[in-house]
Amino acid sequence: MTTASVSLGASVSSQSRFMQLALVALLGIFVVGFVGFSHIDAVHNAAHDYRHSMAFPCH
Repeated sequence: MTTASVSLGASVSSQSRFMQLALVALLGIFVVGFVGFSHIDAVHNAAHDYRHSMAFPCH
């Protein structure tokens, strides 16, 4: 019986890696900026409860 190895993560260029990091940073800014400081009560309360459950200081 023979085994074959498959490379799932071929080489990732530095430009592609930069783009991935930039998009993740924008998503993080959106989550903190919009959801965390939202004036929509349901959205703000959901984020607030999640921060408390993760022991993240928010007051």
